[in-house]
Amino acid sequence: MKKLFTLVAAAVLAVSASAQTVTESKTFDNIYVGINGGVATKATGHAWLKGLDPNFGVRVGRYFTPVFGLAVESNAYFSNKPWASDGTAFRAVNTSLLGTVNLSNWLGGYKGEPRMFEVSALYGLGWAHTFGTKSNDINAVPQKSIGKANSLTSNAGLDFAFNLGEKKAWQVYIEPAMIWGLNGFGYEGAQYNINRAFAQLNAGVIYKFKNSNGTHNFTIAQVRDQSEIDGLNSQINDLRNELAKKPKEVVKEVVKEAPATTKEVKVENLVFVTFAQGKTALTNEAKKALNSIKSGKHVEIVGTASPEGSAEVNQKISQGRADSVAAYLKSKGVIVDEANGKGVQGTTSNRLAVVYVK
Repeated sequence: MKKLFTLVAAAVLAVSASAQTVTESKTFDNIYVGINGGVATKATGHAWLKGLDPNFGVRVGRYFTPVFGLAVESNAYFSNKPWASDGTAFRAVNTSLLGTVNLSNWLGGYKGEPRMFEVSALYGLGWAHTFGTKSNDINAVPQKSIGKANSLTSNAGLDFAFNLGEKKAWQVYIEPAMIWGLNGFGYEGAQYNINRAFAQLNAGVIYKFKNSNGTHNFTIAQVRDQSEIDGLNSQINDLRNELAKKPKEVVKEVVKEAPATTKEVKVENLVFVTFAQGKTALTNEAKKALNSIKSGKHVEIVGTASPEGSAEVNQKISQGRADSVAAYLKSKGVIVDEANGKGVQGTTSNRLAVVYVK
């Protein structure tokens, strides 16, 4: 068992020897849809609370990385204060293409799953249309209805978001924003002018669709450094040769084989299962890897942990990972001879369980 564990430890280091990056996304991964609603008011020229325009919107977007994304949003407005009513059900609609930047992940890094609370910035350009029944002079006194108009718009805002649910598939947010009518009501020169702007406060909810790997968010990929892999492969080969030189009885004691089997510990007989930081639950990707082990096979399992926590916590997590793998394999008819947690192995991240298939 000692030789087996040494071999496993070397393999663990090979898997965890590199910097973290997210797994590759497929075309329809990391897509979300949401609804929002709130109030907007013209930024200048009137009392804000007396000129609130309610609105309702829909947002569809995609995250390309844990930091950057794009979204299309369209909001309908049910009032056109401070101007007189146009008499239409929808007074205006604004549709925008938004770039999104997750400031929390940008500044604090992405740890493998979304934080409970995040802050994101949004900026984009759009088109607005007002549904007036007639064209009136909006500069007249008293102010009349806007009438029909089309204009170029720009949005800038912040999302204060909470990720909810066991899989962080849901997000609720509050979004203060400014919306500029860049060219006024369609016939003025484009500029960012506070007198052409609206202040808006919306709240919304988002659902992130399930990705191709079964999760609803980005996952961390284990990227291997080739020089370290080469060195560790050399260690594995040395251990394999050392085991091959031992008498049959010693090999049996080390590997604890079934009585009728005499099988070397080989890298191809090892199955690696990765976990999120601090987690012991199996992902769909982990289950897929374990499904390659046939029913009736004998296995030994070693769980490990990354070095962030205390020795006591890491030992508990590593044992939990070994137990999770053991429980899943037993449900598939695999015979688990041993399942041990070994705490932290090395100084780099190694959130693993390693299964030796006999």
